[in-house]
Order: sequence, then C-alpha cells, then structure tokens
Amino acid sequence: LIEPKHMRIIYCDSVFDNKIIESDYEEEKNSAIKAGFDFSLISFEELTNGNIATALRFVKETESKEFGIYRGWMLTPTQYQNLYDGLLKKNIELINSPTEYKHCHYLPNSYDKIESKTPKSNWTKELNDDSIFKLTGEFGDSSIIVKDFVKSEKHNWDEACFIPNASNSDKVKSIVDKFIELRGDSLNEGLVFRKFEELEYLTEHSKSGMPLTKEFRIFFANNKIVKVFDYWDEGEYGETKPELDDFIDIAKNIDSKFFTMDVAQKKNGDWIIMELGDGQVAGLPDNADRNEFYNKLKENALQQGVKMH
Repeated sequence: LIEPKHMRIIYCDSVFDNKIIESDYEEEKNSAIKAGFDFSLISFEELTNGNIATALRFVKETESKEFGIYRGWMLTPTQYQNLYDGLLKKNIELINSPTEYKHCHYLPNSYDKIESKTPKSNWTKELNDDSIFKLTGEFGDSSIIVKDFVKSEKHNWDEACFIPNASNSDKVKSIVDKFIELRGDSLNEGLVFRKFEELEYLTEHSKSGMPLTKEFRIFFANNKIVKVFDYWDEGEYGETKPELDDFIDIAKNIDSKFFTMDVAQKKNGDWIIMELGDGQVAGLPDNADRNEFYNKLKENALQQGVKMH
C-alpha cells in the first residue's frame, strides 16, 4: 500500500509571500498535516501566467514516485495540464489526469454520464443569435438558465442568469448578452442552456438576495463517498438529507478519481444532480469538518496507491 507520507497536497501560496500558504487554505493545510499528508506550495499567479518553472520552484523533486492532490483555485484545462506535467517532472503524479480534470470541469464533457439525473441541457461554442435561438427553442416555453461550460452568473440572477420563458427571444438576447459581458475574458468555452427546475427553498442569500435552495456537495474519491456537506452555510436544512443510492451508482461511471457532485432536492421531492466538479478545485463549505474530510480523503486515496504502485 502507498504510505501516507508519499502523498502530497499542493496548495497555492500567498500572493504577498511565496513562503506562506494562501490564508483561505490555512485550516485545510493544518488538517492535512494532522491526517499524515505532506504539502508543497506553488504560485498560482506564475502558473496562470504560464511560468511553470517559477510557479513550482519551491516544490522539491522527490526520490520515489509520490502521489499528489492539488487543493487550490480553479484552473483552465491548459493551466491544469501545465501543472500536471510540471509536477510529473518532479516525480509527483496528481490524482486526476488532465483528461479526467476536464471531464468534470466542463459540463458538456460529463453530461452523458449524468443525463438521467440532471436538468435537460444543450450547449454551443458559437455565440451568434442563430445558434443561441436554435438551442433555446428546444425548451419551448420552459424557464431556463444560461451559464458557460463551468460557471453561471447566479449572483446576477435576474440580469444574467434566469430566463423566465425560453421562447421570448428579446429576453433571451438581453440575458445572454449581459451574461457574456459579465463573464468577459473569463468565459469558459461557450454557452450552456439548462432547464430551470423548481428546487426546495432554503433561505435568501444575506448579501445578494439570491434564493438559496436545499443543495449538498458530495466529494467522491475512487468512486467512494468522502463526505457529504450542506452546500450553503446559511439557512436551516432541518432533517433533509439526499438519497444517495442513485448518485453512488452514477459516480461509478464518472471518469475521475476525485470529484464533487452537487445535488439538490426539487419541490416535488425528487433529487437531481446540479453539476460535477473536479475535487481539487471545489471549495469546502465554511461548515465543513476539515479534519474528518482529510482523514476520509486519505482512506479513499490510499486505495489509489494500490493501483499506482
């Protein structure tokens, strides 16, 4: 079996001091050390600017092959590929290959795996009116939301996310235009349209006023559940807990060794998948028990070691 000491978590450093961790990950790092992981720091700024050698200059090359998990800010597939290749040169292999990263990072890449349990979706890389109206037309009079391959503008819900009636082309155009404007250079790949589902109401977001719904974030490592978290830190979830059997079945077919599945309860009581994400760039809610998370991650990831050695 792989020794825990041959497992390394890769965190982002502080913008102000390359020797210390980005403060948002300080608590996670302490929990990782307690669980028996080593850690290294990389520069997110240098990585995203394409300066790979500089970004990884404080990561020591290891004598024997080590197994790594990145825990940091979201990366484009190209940036992830650069990180993956750069670490391999130092004898550290990240838990997910670049293909596996992309599989859960871009909704269209994994849509066929979750289609039975997620809202109807379609997408385009063509940002012209014809392509957009052709896709929105497939939803009839239904309400839909627009996002890119990764993110929505859900905190600008009425201006740039929610389209009450997909057949209202003026409204479609104004919402999509505003969405594209707000995403700017951060737009990921293209547009995704998804059928809007009425979800079980939780509370209103204290800052943006966005309606929060009963959602949960499930972390999977090697297709086994690491932990299920309440997605939001606000609101009373009461006794609500997701029915996991269908999600565990679907997880077995996801082409990733470490990913998240965000699930939600519809008004009619059914459970659906909102989206998948790569587990390395998925945040833990403030309410998370970080010690428990890293202990479980170690248990599940150790099984990875059997495959790797």
